[in-house]
Amino acid sequence: MRKATFMGLCAELAPTLRRRDTRLRAALPVEKRVAIAIWKLATPDSYRSVANQFGVGKSTVGMVLMQVCTAINRTLLRRTVTLGNVQDIVDGFAEMGFPNCGGAIDGTHIPILSPPHLASEYVNRKGYFSVVLQALVDHRGRFTDIYSGWPGKVHDACIFRNSALFRRLRAGTFFPDRKITVGDVEMPTVILGDPAYPLMPWLMKPYTGKLDRSKDRFNYRLSRCRMTVECAFGRLKARWRCLYGKLDLGESSISAVISACCTLHKYL
Repeated sequence: MRKATFMGLCAELAPTLRRRDTRLRAALPVEKRVAIAIWKLATPDSYRSVANQFGVGKSTVGMVLMQVCTAINRTLLRRTVTLGNVQDIVDGFAEMGFPNCGGAIDGTHIPILSPPHLASEYVNRKGYFSVVLQALVDHRGRFTDIYSGWPGKVHDACIFRNSALFRRLRAGTFFPDRKITVGDVEMPTVILGDPAYPLMPWLMKPYTGKLDRSKDRFNYRLSRCRMTVECAFGRLKARWRCLYGKLDLGESSISAVISACCTLHKYL
């Protein structure tokens, strides 16, 4: 992160994070609060290690982390993780081989510590505790919609059906009304998913079973475009290393931290 970007981020968050000095001690500057949070999000360091790095108490790191993440979600989330220019996205996916596509969707597992309640619900198919991050990305892998917090045991299709994105897509309010004609079929703007997702007029998934040449070509083009979301998750976890190891947070804080990481990722 460049210094100018860091100072711009601090200026955005300052109205929410600034605290007054007291008789007992001076308040931490906004810049130091943001730096502590970003260091904790971007490294696998423990709370004790981060506390020693910045000369503060261990409990202060945890408190500052949640304050900054909450401020990021309140101030930046809705205007950063947005759809953007739909025409550019559609043109980008068209160059990759799929017409009238507005995004690629998938879910990824974020490892967590064993929860104190209903721990078995958080064990995913790979055998570790996790929560799921569902994301929709554009042709460049930038997040345009995120939804997190569901236990790792829950199927991707179930999470999708309970998301605001599903309701908006079904109602036709997420994308502008922009249809094209393919052969004899009128095709709306669609998103692309893997076989776990339901087939919808506005959600395309690969063919399964025995494939002929045309179906195989369709699957290739769909897979090529859908790889953008897989790459996006890889970059997200590479930059914000707290998402790669086990998140040592309470259940109520996990979603806020994941959302803040996604927001910062697109902010940068």
